[in-house]
Amino acid sequence: MANFKRMSKGVLLVNLGSPNSTAVKDVRAYLDEFLMDPRVIDLPYLSRALLVKGIILRTRPKKSAAAYQKVWTKEGSPLIIHTRNLTQKVQTQLTIPVEMAMRYGKPSIAEAIKALSQKGVTEILLVPLYPQYAMSTTETISVLAHKIIKKKYPHITLSELPPFYNKPEYIEVLATSIKQYYKEGEYLLFSYHGIPERHIYKSDVTREHCQINDICCNTLSPAHQYCYRHQCYALTQSIANTLQLPQGSYGTSFQSRLGRDPWLQPYTDATLEQLAQKGVKKLAIVTPAFVADCLETLEEIAMEGKETFLEHGGESYNCIPCLNDRDDWSATLADWIKKWQK
Repeated sequence: MANFKRMSKGVLLVNLGSPNSTAVKDVRAYLDEFLMDPRVIDLPYLSRALLVKGIILRTRPKKSAAAYQKVWTKEGSPLIIHTRNLTQKVQTQLTIPVEMAMRYGKPSIAEAIKALSQKGVTEILLVPLYPQYAMSTTETISVLAHKIIKKKYPHITLSELPPFYNKPEYIEVLATSIKQYYKEGEYLLFSYHGIPERHIYKSDVTREHCQINDICCNTLSPAHQYCYRHQCYALTQSIANTLQLPQGSYGTSFQSRLGRDPWLQPYTDATLEQLAQKGVKKLAIVTPAFVADCLETLEEIAMEGKETFLEHGGESYNCIPCLNDRDDWSATLADWIKKWQK
């Protein structure tokens, strides 16, 4: 084990999180923390509490626990395992300490910052493991990390790795990964995690640019720095260009909606159904809003998505893994960190 006592810089890799187990009580506790985050369900506290504690937590934990049981491994949560393995690989390439944390559940951001502080770290690079910006992912991680440091570690300074959806190194790694699994003749669907449309408007720093259509997403604007929809479509196009995919052989959709409010469309489940009905027989699907496989990729997309596509006439369904702890991905992260070190 390297000695980091004299090191002033350190790194914190943060992913979404996972229940401690597939027990209903653990899933309920996780969902409570997750859904009560005002940047996930952005309603006033009383309305949010009524929805989450009064409605969702009465029925959803049991269903979610059953879903987690389908993907859980002997070592535990796939998301935790992949993130831990990635952290270890990144650590072997650096001379400064690297900790991992989850925004919800354990290991917590507070625990990870404490561990870095105990190693003598006074400068932290916060790395939200999300390619795109969203208030329910990158923003909530940033807000909580700053809050903890301000309250308990005022001597620590915090820098942040910005969303990397447009970084050439990331695009190359993702394209290489897709190419490894993609088979010629398959329609390639890019399925991103969905967010409510109102989050797009709230993140618009110009307060007037975002209209949630292709015109605003393709018209240069400062709003794009925080526009999840723009960043998703931009990544799809970058990968399509890199892989030289013909127009009409790929598409973009959004998964995992909650509630009755409008979320980003087209929805993945409806898209899978429509593609099959239109005669697409061979389909590959990739989930570039995630860098590590988790419930949303392994159960919702790999299992439920396959069932939907095949039931409506599809013949083959190829779910491409996330980057997880690929060597080229860990090396890319390590290189970004080394540049920050300088």
